[in-house]
Amino acid sequence: MNKYVCEFIGTFALVFFGCATILFMRSEVGLLGVALAFGLSVVAMAYSIGPISGAHLNPAVSLGFLVSGRLGSGDFVGYVIAQCFGAIVAAGVLYVIAQGKVSGFDVAANGFAQNGWSAYSVVSAFLFELVATFLFVTVILNATSQAGSGPVAGLAIGLTLVAIHLAGIVVSGASVNPARSLGPALFAGGAAMSQLWLYIVAPCLGAAAAGLLLRNRAILVGDTAAQAA
Repeated sequence: MNKYVCEFIGTFALVFFGCATILFMRSEVGLLGVALAFGLSVVAMAYSIGPISGAHLNPAVSLGFLVSGRLGSGDFVGYVIAQCFGAIVAAGVLYVIAQGKVSGFDVAANGFAQNGWSAYSVVSAFLFELVATFLFVTVILNATSQAGSGPVAGLAIGLTLVAIHLAGIVVSGASVNPARSLGPALFAGGAAMSQLWLYIVAPCLGAAAAGLLLRNRAILVGDTAAQAA
């Protein structure tokens, strides 16, 4: 299967399962259930499409791989397009399902699993998204490296996403993923679209920092090895 198709399917699954849990089951499963829905979706995709595309499922993750030198610019563009398209299609499917609610579904009143901030300031939301994405991408880059976690890398990555959601859902929605934020925002409109910039800029800055950290570490290790030789 083509790696771009895999990224489309994987991101579709992440947004579909995660956002469906928020839309249809949040009152039943609570915040822990929402966190597990996103994390377990990543675990499932990591072990199913990971061997083909790496299962980035996230433009910020792909940016981290690009900056670290582990992904080419051409693949980066292809991955981001596939991820965003997958998120938008998943949100569209969820919108159709939501409209079938017998008692009616009002996006303006009920929301559409969009990310946003209200209980905390924009600074708090920005800082959480930046730091959480930095930590998330750092885990991904190291867990999937040659000296990384091997067979349990997918589990480590998924559980990290669970922890991120448990830590910051009420602060920013705990997106750490521009595509995940983009899909629902297009259907929610209004404030979701006006706040979307934060869920693009902050995760990308955090991911780029993680990529630079790994790249510089690799350069340092290489220089040390060369001096020892």
